[in-house]
Amino acid sequence: MPFIRRLMAPFALALLLYAPLHSAHADLDKLKHDGILKVAVYKDFAPFSAQDSGIDIDLARALAEKLGLRLSLLPFDAGEDLGDDLRNMVWKGHYLGYGPADVLMHVPVDPRLMDGARKVKIFAPYYHENVRLVRDVRKIPTYDGVDSLAGKKVGVEKVSISAMVMLGEQDGKFRDNVKIYPTAVEALEKLKAGELDAVLANRSEIESVIRQDPNFALSEATFQRLPRQGWVVGMAVKNDNVELAKALQAATNDLAASGQLAQIFARHGVTLARP
Repeated sequence: MPFIRRLMAPFALALLLYAPLHSAHADLDKLKHDGILKVAVYKDFAPFSAQDSGIDIDLARALAEKLGLRLSLLPFDAGEDLGDDLRNMVWKGHYLGYGPADVLMHVPVDPRLMDGARKVKIFAPYYHENVRLVRDVRKIPTYDGVDSLAGKKVGVEKVSISAMVMLGEQDGKFRDNVKIYPTAVEALEKLKAGELDAVLANRSEIESVIRQDPNFALSEATFQRLPRQGWVVGMAVKNDNVELAKALQAATNDLAASGQLAQIFARHGVTLARP
């Protein structure tokens, strides 16, 4: 999934350099003249953006409305690291001619990454994500830590932080019972179908699929290599596009204050966790 590569390869951002400066108002004025806000979203990234639906898409639509603009979505496949995505979708454009957008959704709001991403401005944190364990209470009635998973079938998404920590925990103690799926959603559907005992995944993914089913319970996942504090996501624009960043930040603040942001998340079964 896109965000995992952000966690596992942050130093690629150090390759980004400063962009030439121009009028801070130029890009926003052009957007208002054209009447369109181009927003880049990740493909196959449920519940945030998949098959033209998701939290990030609804949020992009609400932001465009706040700015009095029409929304134009630019769905794209995640690159090898965040540096690729920022280059292709924010400050330069893909060499095949796709992009850049005016704003990229779901960007890590992390001081270390922001210091390295000098051609972009990362701002407007709107969600605090973390990894959770969801278990079938009929098979695992109580969860008292990772040892409760001994002998249990646990699903994870391939190339994810969940897979990394689950496979490596206690020198691979649980490896033989870890089941790997193309996406977390597929693992969660297998859990609902009774083919798994538990799934380790992002809280947003779990909530969007489980939908408060009483047969399943969420627990805080404490693993040796898992960052317990989680991570925060926001947006990115070109570094010199200051006025657009200010306008989007103000619009995001308004959506949060009015409760509309929480409603967008709730529409997809996810509880809004503000940074």
